[in-house]
Amino acid sequence: MAEPYNKEKVAIAIRKSFASTGQSVTDETILTLVNEVENFILSDTGNRHVERIQDEVERSLMEHGFYAEAKNYILYRWQRTERRKALNHIVNETGDETITDTLKGIGQDFPRNEYSLTLLAEKFSSFYKPEMTPDERLTALIKAAVELTTQEAPDWEFIAARLLNFQLSKKLTEQAEFAGVLSFYEKLRYLTDEGLYGSYILASYSPEEIEEAARFICPERDKLFNYSGLDLLVKRYLIRTRSHEPIESVQEMYLGIALHLAMPERHNRLQWVRKFYDLLSKLEVTMATPTLANARKPYHQLSSCFIDTVPASLEGIYRSIDNFAQVSKFGGGMGLYFGKVRAMGSAIRGFEGAAGGGLHPPPARRPGSPRRCQSRSRWTAAGYSSGWLQPAGCPARNS
Repeated sequence: MAEPYNKEKVAIAIRKSFASTGQSVTDETILTLVNEVENFILSDTGNRHVERIQDEVERSLMEHGFYAEAKNYILYRWQRTERRKALNHIVNETGDETITDTLKGIGQDFPRNEYSLTLLAEKFSSFYKPEMTPDERLTALIKAAVELTTQEAPDWEFIAARLLNFQLSKKLTEQAEFAGVLSFYEKLRYLTDEGLYGSYILASYSPEEIEEAARFICPERDKLFNYSGLDLLVKRYLIRTRSHEPIESVQEMYLGIALHLAMPERHNRLQWVRKFYDLLSKLEVTMATPTLANARKPYHQLSSCFIDTVPASLEGIYRSIDNFAQVSKFGGGMGLYFGKVRAMGSAIRGFEGAAGGGLHPPPARRPGSPRRCQSRSRWTAAGYSSGWLQPAGCPARNS
């Protein structure tokens, strides 16, 4: 296979062969060996092939008496060949050459044998079927990385996240091309027109400020995620089109939240945008679920917890139920105070035991025993609700 000559690559390979034996080597020795290999390559253009270059490195090492280093270089060469075969196999099976850089990055960042691309290729082959679509093949590759995750090799979850992020990037590119979006401002303009982004963002920032903020984005921070975290963000928090396709990246989500949170700032607002973005994208802080889900969107409900007092009337009870539904609709949790509602078995207009109640009445207490306040919590179809009773004499609860 023809290979563009890279002098530095040859030097690194030779230096690794010495490091593997624990023998120190001078820069002059490395330079001498590299120059010999370079002269061999330049003597004939037909020598510019990976195998011939590697053969010459071995010959040069042995000619100078570095036999142990030559042996380790042969092993290193074999491992490199196996990794290259695995990489080519994955590229061919997925049918997507653009994944090459992602796979090379994985090989560089996870060099240990337990994270070899050979293992990934073997596991992927067990899932692969010729009739799969390109996206299904990528999904199978991600699944292969996830299933390789063990207590002894936990970083496969980060490798799976790299592959998931590659799949997401491809979908985002397709959506941007379909929408004719070329810049971050154009994307926000498109999302706003589609009713997927809050108009208040573009009303608060000029196009120039939006584009300046876009330069804060650091895609490298996607590498901080493991598979579980990234998969959760993709499925639950990224903005999607009405055909359920993601249309913003994780870093664009964080920047959108930062733009939202910085809107009230009167001085150095873009500096605050950057501070918020850096805190979020570096995973130094996290936001409540409603903030992640709703900031930058038309229905910008950012809080998690709400308190409501349920009145002792049919109209009041159903009004509280409606309030609960509206809050839960956008990710909020509702605490309901039932202290004013008649307990089960209480009298209504003189009829004993008529009240159905929301909670059982507190148990009878013996004279002189301390008063107890009752509380109840439960999961509902819409979200989480909690309720409590406050019998006479109990201290009031603060919200």
